[in-house]
Amino acid sequence: MISPDDPLLMPSASSAQSELRLRRGEDRRLRAGHLWVFSNEIDTAATPLSGFQSGELVRLTSDREQFLGYAYVNPHALICARILARGPALVPDQSLLAHRLKVALSLRERLYREPYYRLVFGESDGLPGLVLDRYGDVLVGQIATAGMEALRADLEAAIGKLLAPRALVWKNDGGSRDLEQLPKQILTGIGRMPDELTLAEGDLKYTVP
Repeated sequence: MISPDDPLLMPSASSAQSELRLRRGEDRRLRAGHLWVFSNEIDTAATPLSGFQSGELVRLTSDREQFLGYAYVNPHALICARILARGPALVPDQSLLAHRLKVALSLRERLYREPYYRLVFGESDGLPGLVLDRYGDVLVGQIATAGMEALRADLEAAIGKLLAPRALVWKNDGGSRDLEQLPKQILTGIGRMPDELTLAEGDLKYTVP
């Protein structure tokens, strides 16, 4: 399988992102593989959280200003940042989103005979804050974080190019959006939602509204 962080498939780094700096010693957990940054781990004297917009992309650094990854920020949440990519060349953009979706699709196509499955499951697929379920040629997604909400237009473009679904519906009405100070809403991102969906679970197929 192609690595989600394959540098050959990613664009060059940009210096446009602001820096979000950790307090001394708070980088150990992240270097061990964790993807969440908590608000009490931030050096707020050097990089106050109040200076960031919800969903803003940042360069996450240690107290020694060593690059740890690209992340998106929500200054109002306990989990104030979530890492999207660790390599300096892996700037989060539509190309990175498309690549992560391709990797996720490749895995599911090896595991399932028919296109009825959870295509994207948040951090497990390198796309924190995003869940995407596939029902044949219809996709239903949930965005749970301000950072992923800010990338929604790029996500829709990448999904449309990769899968060309008949419809993509955002069912953004979960309680997690309250924590991120996001409105609850149900939107159609691509196409038109059919009145009924055909679902498949193993050998069983059935129709739901």
